[in-house]
Amino acid sequence: MEYWKRIPDKEVVKEGVELAFAALRRHVQARPKETWVGLSVAAASIFIWKYGQDLRHRYFAWINNKFYYMKPQEYEDFKHKVFTCLKDLTSHDPKLKEEKSLRILEIGAGIGANFDLYPNNTHLIVADPNPYFEKYFSENKANFPNIKIETIIVAKGEDIDMVESNSVDVVVTTLVLCSVTDMPKVVSQIKRVLVPGGKYIFVEHVHDWDTKNHRIRRFLQGMLTVIGFWPFIFDGCHLNRNPLPVIDAVGFSNVSSNQDYAPLPVWWMKVAQPHLRGVATK
Repeated sequence: MEYWKRIPDKEVVKEGVELAFAALRRHVQARPKETWVGLSVAAASIFIWKYGQDLRHRYFAWINNKFYYMKPQEYEDFKHKVFTCLKDLTSHDPKLKEEKSLRILEIGAGIGANFDLYPNNTHLIVADPNPYFEKYFSENKANFPNIKIETIIVAKGEDIDMVESNSVDVVVTTLVLCSVTDMPKVVSQIKRVLVPGGKYIFVEHVHDWDTKNHRIRRFLQGMLTVIGFWPFIFDGCHLNRNPLPVIDAVGFSNVSSNQDYAPLPVWWMKVAQPHLRGVATK
């Protein structure tokens, strides 16, 4: 009301508002179909703007659960190759060392697709920004009583300051760095929380490196990312990233990695077939 009082000629403003509404009413009566289409688009835009991220999070959790049961054993074997280093590790925590167990932080754990790759009695810290994974994570965890959950953190990999420095033996990311907002910060956080000599295990899909034989795939990876289609459908996933230069630049004492084409179950997923696997040592 205070703002209304400051207007010098309220009658003129009132008349202008009435004229605008009258013009709008005539437009609706003259073009009802076009009006309702426009209103529907506007309403849908407002709905997506307000609730779109939440809906994408729900959908992404659901579709990841479906993909978990679609992935062939060949893909699990493909991942397993970099996890074999776990059998030779001992914890820097005296109590865990006595128990012959490890403390592992998994960033972007999702539904817990890597449970079967962890040693018995693993103490697991989980960080994931999507709260809708909780249902699927809990259902899957029931099948792995040998895994002990220490903490579940609903946060992005950039925001895990609550995890103490030099406190975990292993950090794991699988198909995660494609969707983070600030990759250098995430990898720096990983190095920070690792104990000296700790291992960072990564399995990530990347931009195809073969510019001669896979030009079409490289083009599709770039196009689907730049136009926003793939990030929208898969909750921020980018097909045209390569995290290796970032991992190399952070300052690990050693980085061992290789590029290979992963066995994926359906034809349209082959756009994400180029993979990077490796282990970095702090």
